[in-house]
Amino acid sequence: MESGLARTILAAAAVLLFGCSPPKDAGPVLNRGNGPDIKSLDPAFIQGNWEAWVVGDMIIGLTTDGPRGEPIPGIATHWETSSDGLVWTFHLRKALWWDGVPVTAADFVTAWRRLLDPKTAAPYAYNLWVVKNAHAISAGKLPPTALGIRAVNDRTLMVTLEHPAAYLPQLMDHQVAWPIPRHIYLKFGAAWSRPKNYVGNGPYKLKAWVPGDRVTLVKNPLFYDAAHVRIQTVNYYQTDNSEAALREFRAGQLDTLNPFPNDQIDWMRRNIPQALRIAPYLGVAYYAMNFPRKPFQDIRLREAINLAFDREVLTGKIHRIGETPAYRIVPPGVADYPGTAALWFKDVPFAQRLVKARALMRAMGYGPSHRLRLRFLTSTNPDSVRNAVAFQAMMAKIDLDISIVTVEGQVFQQMVQNRDFDIASPSWIADFNDASNFLDLLRSGSGENYGAYSNPKYDTLLAAAETMTDAKARGEKMQEAEQLALADYAWVPAYFMVTRDLVQPYVKGWIPNARDVNRTRWLWIDKRP
Repeated sequence: MESGLARTILAAAAVLLFGCSPPKDAGPVLNRGNGPDIKSLDPAFIQGNWEAWVVGDMIIGLTTDGPRGEPIPGIATHWETSSDGLVWTFHLRKALWWDGVPVTAADFVTAWRRLLDPKTAAPYAYNLWVVKNAHAISAGKLPPTALGIRAVNDRTLMVTLEHPAAYLPQLMDHQVAWPIPRHIYLKFGAAWSRPKNYVGNGPYKLKAWVPGDRVTLVKNPLFYDAAHVRIQTVNYYQTDNSEAALREFRAGQLDTLNPFPNDQIDWMRRNIPQALRIAPYLGVAYYAMNFPRKPFQDIRLREAINLAFDREVLTGKIHRIGETPAYRIVPPGVADYPGTAALWFKDVPFAQRLVKARALMRAMGYGPSHRLRLRFLTSTNPDSVRNAVAFQAMMAKIDLDISIVTVEGQVFQQMVQNRDFDIASPSWIADFNDASNFLDLLRSGSGENYGAYSNPKYDTLLAAAETMTDAKARGEKMQEAEQLALADYAWVPAYFMVTRDLVQPYVKGWIPNARDVNRTRWLWIDKRP
């Protein structure tokens, strides 16, 4: 099996370099196993958490991630909110882009308008629909200049919302709200994010991008808090194959790894328990069904698949790392949310569920002599493949034959986005601690609504919740929407996730948290062997 160093040599022809690799005396180096390859450095187009971890070391928004993954002041030092909660005024610090140009309020205005412009086709644009006129802009009904954001002056930014949003400081930490260097964008347009043109404002600068292997960042001396940044160089390695990455971690070639291979959990608990970082996670794994395709328009099929999927076997016998079976969409622990919605059969013994699922399939005309055939899209990650095989075996019991299609992680994301699947296996990690961040995935027209589920009543319920200022009433209204989506079998909820990190004992500052965010800025190396 090739090591990370070997992969670097083999990929040298594809290098996009800004200088040679860091010398051994360049100071502390952190090597992070980061999952799939990244597809972009542009905040408007990144989607996976593995991409946000890389770009988030280079670009900082109005708020940023603290040591525990909590939102803390970033480019904004402080802010005020109007009495009705609709107008937020952010005050910016004296910060610089890598090239020494000051970061200004206009950088945020440019970034947000561009992201919401339908011509940009940013997949996460809907996350900014909380801003005044943002939804209408995304729909092409208003120009980007109508957005409720205004640069009062270089260091004062005013944001007007459609409805109150107490979670806004968390949202300002998400990539949709990050600034871009206006002076670079005006010069290069869409090409501003190519490595040779790239400029950020965060604690690290881009040194090299080797597609298919790694991204190398080095400390930015112009960062406003550079004095407290201890890691000098960080390498984000592509580790699509988590089993091979575990071997690299054991050999000391990787200092952190996410995710680790589930099937090695017993060995890891026996041999490297001090490296395991498993904690509750605001994330849900699920299977999306492609609603525009004819078989899935029949609710009986969607119900049968949900019934025949044995969540307890997947979490308790295959994974065994502490995940809990999911019979709803919103994970436990979400703020101001009742969390009692559930699929109707949650407490029904699995044998009875299977009988019901078979009866539904028979009613649709399927049986041993006429089996339904569908494709299941997943990534090449070994754990994802094992999950697919388990799903395949479960569906075979209801005369549903599943053909497994495996593709590299970045290709998987593109195919899911393009709805090139029958059933697919994405997951969702909270961008901010609010039920809307999960339920918005099923809004009509949402960029992450992979299965194209659409129910006007569901959309109306979420819209009504947005206007409510009472947290309890708002939570109950959102749960009404969730229960409706569950009754529609809009998804196949699989399990609520836990963090899956390996961290070498000499890496200090790592704090497990519900968002699984540990920025390189807060880490340091202590006596590496």
